[in-house]
Amino acid sequence: MPQVIVNLAYLVASILFILSLKGLTHPRTAVRGNLMGAAGMLLAIVVTLLDRAIVSYDLIIAGLVVGSAAGIPMALKVPMTAMPQLIALFNGFGGGASVLVAGAAVTETILIASGFSTQVTVSIAASGIVGAVTFWGSLVAFGKLQGFISEKSRSLPAHQLWNGLLGAACLALAAWLVVDPTATLSYWGLVLASSLLGVMLVMPIGGADMPVVISLLNSYSGIAAAATGFVLSNNALIIAGALVGASGIILTRIMCRAMNRSLTNVLFGVMAPAERTSAAGEDIYAGKVKATSPEEVAMLFDTARRVVVVPGYGLAVAQAQHAVRDLASALESRGVIVEYGIHPVAGRMPGHMNVLLADANVPYEKLKDMDEINSTFAQTDVVLVIGANDVVNPLARTDASSPIAGMPILEVDKAKTVVVMKRSLSPGFAGIPNPLFAADNTLMLFADGKKGVLELIAALKET
Repeated sequence: MPQVIVNLAYLVASILFILSLKGLTHPRTAVRGNLMGAAGMLLAIVVTLLDRAIVSYDLIIAGLVVGSAAGIPMALKVPMTAMPQLIALFNGFGGGASVLVAGAAVTETILIASGFSTQVTVSIAASGIVGAVTFWGSLVAFGKLQGFISEKSRSLPAHQLWNGLLGAACLALAAWLVVDPTATLSYWGLVLASSLLGVMLVMPIGGADMPVVISLLNSYSGIAAAATGFVLSNNALIIAGALVGASGIILTRIMCRAMNRSLTNVLFGVMAPAERTSAAGEDIYAGKVKATSPEEVAMLFDTARRVVVVPGYGLAVAQAQHAVRDLASALESRGVIVEYGIHPVAGRMPGHMNVLLADANVPYEKLKDMDEINSTFAQTDVVLVIGANDVVNPLARTDASSPIAGMPILEVDKAKTVVVMKRSLSPGFAGIPNPLFAADNTLMLFADGKKGVLELIAALKET
C-alpha cells in the first residue's frame, strides 16, 4: 500500500480520535463520540494490517480469538461496581504491551546486527520505563480495589529514598541502552527496576485516592503508547497515545484540585493520609447521633419542596441506582424538585457516580456538579446522602490537621435537614470520623443502600 495513502488514513483516524474526545465531553454527544473513536481505531488497525506484514495473519487471528475470549465475558459479566478495577487492568495491559513491543525491537536490533537511531532507542527506553511502571502500578491498584491487597497505605522506611534510587537506576540503564542498543541486558534491567518503581509508587496510596491514581495510570498508558509509536514509526499510535496521555494528565489535575492534592505528590506516591484513632470518632458521636426510620424520612419528604440526593460508593456497592431513580420519580410525581449532587471523586474512579446514574437512565440535566449545587444547599429542604462519607465531611473546612483539610466538599450540612443512609458509623477511605453524622440537622438511617431506598419508597406510598 502506498505510504501516502497510509499516512492519509492515519490522519483521518487521528481526526476521528479528536472528534471522539470532543463528543465525549457531553452526554448528548457521547454515543456519537464513542462511535467516532471506535471507527478511527478500526481504520488505523485495518490500514496497519494491510501496510505491514509484521507477523503472519495466522498469529494475528489467534490473538484476536484469545483477546475476544477474554474481553467479551468481562464486558458482559463485570458489574458496574467493578468498573474501576477493570479500568485499572486495561491501563496495565496497555503498559505491558508497550514493554513487550519495545523488547521485541531490542531483540530485532541484535538479529539484524545493526542499531537504531538515537530517537528510536530513546523511545524504546521510554516505552520500557513508563510501560513497566504502568503495568505493575495498575496491578497494585487493581489489587487494592478488588480487596486482594489492603487499601491502607503501605510504605517502607525511607520509602521516597528507595523510589529515588530506583528512578536513578532506570535512567542509568536507559542511558546504557542508548549508548549500546544491542545490550539487551540493559533493557530488561530497566524493565525490572521500573516494575519495582511502579509497585513502590502505588503501594503508599490509600483507597481514598484511587480516582486520582486510575486517572494518572491512564495517562501513563497513553504516554507509553506514544513512545511505542516512535519505536514502530506509526503516526496514528503516536497521536492516539499523546491524546490519551494529555487528557489523562488534565483529568488528573482536575481530580487533584477536587481533593486538594498536589500533582507532584501524586506523581511520587506521597498521598497517604494521616492515621486517626477510633477514640476521636467516639468523642464526636457520643450521645449526639440521631437514628431515624424510613417512615420518619417519608414524612420529611412529604413536606419537602426540594430534595438533593448525594450518591457515594455505598450506592455503587449496593447497586441502588435504579431504586434511587424510582424514589426520585415518586417524589417528582408529588411536585418535589429532585436533583443529584455529584462530587468529582465520589466512588473509585472519575465520573463513577455519573456512570451509575446514567445506567439507571437518570436525566443528565439533574446531575449537578459540586460548584453548581453547593450554592443551593441552604435552600434545600432535605439532602439524602447515600453511602458518601469523605466528600461531605465538614472537617475539610474546619480542621487544618485533617487528612482531607482544604478538600472541596459538598456542603450538605447547610441544608435544612440531612438524612445520611449508611450501614454504620464506620469512617470513609480517609479513615477519619465525620461530624456531619452528629450534627443537629442530621438524621442517620442505618440501612443497606438499596434496601433502605426501597423501604423509603414503600413508606412514601403509605403517607
